Amino acid sequence: MKKIFTTAITTVCIVAISFAQIPLTVAPSGGNKKASVSERIGLTDVTIHYDRPGVKGREGKIWGELVPVGFTDPGFGSSKAAPWRAGSNENTTFEFSTDVTIEGQALKAGRYGFFIAYDPAECTLIFSSNSTSWGHFYYKPEEDVLRVKVKPVALDKSVEWLKYEFTNETTNTATVSLQWEKLMIPFKIEVDYKKEQIASFRRELRTEKGFIWQSWDQAAAWCVENNTNLNEALLWADTATSTTFGGDKSFTAWSTKSQVLEKLGRTDEALALMKKTFPLGSVQEIHQYGRKLLQQQKPKEALEIFEMNYKKNPNDFTTLIGMIRGYSANGDYKTALKYANKVLPIVPDQQNRNNVQTMIEKLKNNKDVN
Repeated sequence: MKKIFTTAITTVCIVAISFAQIPLTVAPSGGNKKASVSERIGLTDVTIHYDRPGVKGREGKIWGELVPVGFTDPGFGSSKAAPWRAGSNENTTFEFSTDVTIEGQALKAGRYGFFIAYDPAECTLIFSSNSTSWGHFYYKPEEDVLRVKVKPVALDKSVEWLKYEFTNETTNTATVSLQWEKLMIPFKIEVDYKKEQIASFRRELRTEKGFIWQSWDQAAAWCVENNTNLNEALLWADTATSTTFGGDKSFTAWSTKSQVLEKLGRTDEALALMKKTFPLGSVQEIHQYGRKLLQQQKPKEALEIFEMNYKKNPNDFTTLIGMIRGYSANGDYKTALKYANKVLPIVPDQQNRNNVQTMIEKLKNNKDVN
């Protein structure tokens, strides 16, 4: 009996020790906050994971004191000269779904530990291949993948909790800024959006998305809009207008192909194609094609399309508006005004009536309505 009791006590102790080694989930140490922020730049996902320390009454003692200048010995771990961990507790990490550039320097897709060697005149940003170590205690310079230098910027108002923000976003760029107390450390991320978008089209057109003409047309139209990859865009437009997926009956698909030909300098072919395809188009589709030509600064070609639409559908509100826009774009404000007065009796609603009235006032003052 004594042996059984002793064995039971031993088992309980082992289980107790085992459970004691399993930490429960609690808030980050030191009263810090755990956070993440992400942004899509073009087709590239950028994600930052970090812990947020607070100023907590230490104004004037953050930069240069709590965050030391340059590289220092953290007093623990193997590193004797470590940069700041750019946050608190665990490593701050950046993850990029595609290749990017940081302040103009190339960085491959992947997940990186992020550090900053602070200096009041110029900070060194460090992207490390080691994204899993805890803090900067095991920092190794040989694991650095990229270093860039940026200037810190003073802030008017104090930021209590350290944060990362995305600002100044464009189609292919964004500025990331670390902000804490009265200092901001900004840097620019740029992606090759056109390259990534074309690569994405090539992948997706080989999936089930490539079984409809609309996908091929969308890819070709994007190339026209961005004036890139035009030779391949023509092949995509050929597929869109083929009988295989039914795009041969689509005015939209043929108009996209016409625009690709135009971009390639094959103007006569483009216009002949549109005239041949004209019967397939609805009033609105033809009108929108004319509007696209106006946007491309081709007023004569646009007027020809508007006139064809008007002859096919006379006294229609949309085709009359097209005649106004077409003649106005070519500087013939008198003829444009004639059509503007003609459309007034058939305006469908008050908003369009107001728009036509605005056009009339502009034409009376010899101003383009477009």
